Amino acid sequence: MPINEKEIAVLYYLVAARLCISVCNSSHSRKINSANKYAFVSENQAWALLQQWLRINPIAAENSFRSAIGLPVEIPQSVDSLIKARHKVISPILALSYSRPIHMTKAAFQYMYDACGNTYLDAYNNIPHVGHSHPQVVAAAQGQIAKLNTNTRYLYDLLTEYAERLLARFPDSLNKVYFVNSGSAASDLAIRLARAHTGFKNLMVIEHGYHGNTQMGVDISDYKFGAKAGPGQKDHILKAAIPDTYRGKYNADNAGKMYAREAIEQVKHSDSPVAAFISEPILGCAGQVPLAQGYLKEIYPAIRKQGGVCISDEVQTGFGRLGEYFWGYEAQAVVPDIIILGKPMGNGHPLGAVITTTEIAESFGKGVEFFSSFGGNPVSCAIGLAVLAVIEAENLPENTRLVGEFYKAQFINLQNEFPCIGDVRGTGLFIGVEIVKNNDSLEPDSVLANLIKNELRNRHILISTDGPFDSVLKTKPPLCFTKANAQQVTDQIYGILKKLN
Repeated sequence: MPINEKEIAVLYYLVAARLCISVCNSSHSRKINSANKYAFVSENQAWALLQQWLRINPIAAENSFRSAIGLPVEIPQSVDSLIKARHKVISPILALSYSRPIHMTKAAFQYMYDACGNTYLDAYNNIPHVGHSHPQVVAAAQGQIAKLNTNTRYLYDLLTEYAERLLARFPDSLNKVYFVNSGSAASDLAIRLARAHTGFKNLMVIEHGYHGNTQMGVDISDYKFGAKAGPGQKDHILKAAIPDTYRGKYNADNAGKMYAREAIEQVKHSDSPVAAFISEPILGCAGQVPLAQGYLKEIYPAIRKQGGVCISDEVQTGFGRLGEYFWGYEAQAVVPDIIILGKPMGNGHPLGAVITTTEIAESFGKGVEFFSSFGGNPVSCAIGLAVLAVIEAENLPENTRLVGEFYKAQFINLQNEFPCIGDVRGTGLFIGVEIVKNNDSLEPDSVLANLIKNELRNRHILISTDGPFDSVLKTKPPLCFTKANAQQVTDQIYGILKKLN
């Protein structure tokens, strides 16, 4: 019987399903009768082919099958026409990535698939924390939305269960959680908590820091208010210098202490006390800049002494992304009073949270009622629980540590060969590579950084650039990233730089 078009459309997935059945049968046979070598003789080959199959865009596979039996290949809509249609209804201020934007259709784990049949290695997108379309997370969302999705004014088990599982990852003092829909909403709420508890208005932020897209988020984000088109620094905002050991004025041995002392002097000379000090453990939009060691250990006690609280923004650094540390603040050997969570906790589903102490929660509880229509809804809680389960079951922080160490070492090898790589920094799968015109002068080279980014895109690898000069290559892939993936990225960068030289 000739194969028909409907069968062609599902053949890619049938092949994948057959491979899944094969490895499951082999595993089961090994469990019940390990002496029967024949039952799992092809297991390794099946796993290898399954991994290879994952790297193939389903559209590319279907087009190949269609060509093989003489059917016409479907031509996707042009990117230019898609951009034109988008800009009719969406403002261009919502920017697109790359000089040639990509029309994406699907994604799985660390791979993304475009409409033309190309597969991209995602070395950039830190939102799908445990991998794009992770089946356990997808199943949790599908199962729960078919049963119940409501708000927190009703009792349902998932809210308490998820809160308990999440809080178990923090010190005992951090025992209250407020669920919201994003890191931006969490930042906004964290400032409300701090002001309600302290009675103060002033806030201390870090140079080039970013904490969200709400009005409050912009007010506390130098990355936004200090930008060329930004609204400027508000009177109640104190801005501390970024404790950068690469471009900064203090060397690595004493930088943390010296930068902290400068910030503490600002607080002392402020016209009123500071309600909160807020910072990311590694400043992402600043160019993946880690806080100098010892910085928070100096500044946290000083903020608390004058009556303020300390906020750690863990939106980008949390949930094991740093490998050795589940939360970024742990690298500084401190415990914050308030923690902001977002992006990765829902693996792409809009989910955020604020973690705090009983004392601060009680202060906030004396004000108007807090309510979020969607914060902590049953579907969000089911997804959040699934993400935590995958992190634990697949031991992703350990994979992040091992792959991150290898990845960073490959970048350092490139740095040793190419003087345009000025600094390699970060921890785990949160790495920044500073591109400069000359390693001696440290003059940023945003043109070369963007050339590398776009040339990698042409080679089907996704990374991005950031930092005050847009001169830092940033890579924050899903935590299922492998050493082979890391090698692919650095090999391609080597090829790009070698061609330029």
